[in-house]
Amino acid sequence: MTDIARITAAAARLKGNVRVTPLLNAPLLDQIAGRRVLVKAECLQLTGSFKARGGWSAISALAPDARDKGVIAYSSGNHAQGVAIAAARHGIPCVILMPSDAPEVKIANTRAYGAEVVLYDRGTEDRDAIGAGIAKARSLTLVKPYDDAEVIAGQGTVGLELASQAQEAGVAGADVLVCCGGGGLASGIALALEAMAPGFRVRTVEPEGFDDMARSLAAGTRLKNAAATGSICDAILTPMPGDLTFPILQRLAGPGLVVTDDQALHAMALAFTHLRIVLEPGGAVALAAALFAPNLGDTVIAVATGGNVDPATSAAALARFG
Repeated sequence: MTDIARITAAAARLKGNVRVTPLLNAPLLDQIAGRRVLVKAECLQLTGSFKARGGWSAISALAPDARDKGVIAYSSGNHAQGVAIAAARHGIPCVILMPSDAPEVKIANTRAYGAEVVLYDRGTEDRDAIGAGIAKARSLTLVKPYDDAEVIAGQGTVGLELASQAQEAGVAGADVLVCCGGGGLASGIALALEAMAPGFRVRTVEPEGFDDMARSLAAGTRLKNAAATGSICDAILTPMPGDLTFPILQRLAGPGLVVTDDQALHAMALAFTHLRIVLEPGGAVALAAALFAPNLGDTVIAVATGGNVDPATSAAALARFG
């Protein structure tokens, strides 16, 4: 079980191995949103996303004999890179299972970190079954992207930083908007804030048509998405909420939020123009909700979760909304 003790233990292992990312603000974004918008820039994290935290947390927590045999992970790219760099720095073998339609920059970067990349078709093949088969055949430890207590703890260190940075910014309470796939980051942040800053509430944000977490929170039970593909927000297209993450968010999170792909692209352009940070579509949905969603408070915090975007997508966002 992940709790604040496990999160603080992960923070101690992560110290010096990941970056403390800044909490940014731009007055012109506040004007657009009609509220104060603070942005936790995890796109500036090692490997370009928060996933470096969970990857290091999970691998550093393994028993030495298991760690030395190597690890396997499945990911559309950000978890892949987080696990790959952690494995490389620990000097252990690493296999990454990636969908064949993942952005080329993510596939290339994962290979550059030294991982063996195995591609699969996310529309017709079961990544869990493939990953389990490779793990068994090669005696590798599977590092899941969100349903892993140590991964959740590593992601929860974002919440520890947020609690401290928000206090320095004079913010005692706000909705914290978090881009959500399986819910590892959102649940980790929610647990950290429950202990360290109870005036804050996590709100998950997902792309339209892939809002399994929002629908599940509303229904009180885990629901699946009807489709596996069809949004530009590849980083957060998961089949359904996690076994471990959903109960945490059911207890601690507010209602989920949903944005369109166009709003994500618009947020990418605004982030570049006013904050000078690069976001990928799936990493921009929380900022999109902060800017465009109705019925939010006077101050919101958006976690900008990743910036691993193909140049063509980034250029298209700027050309359309810049």
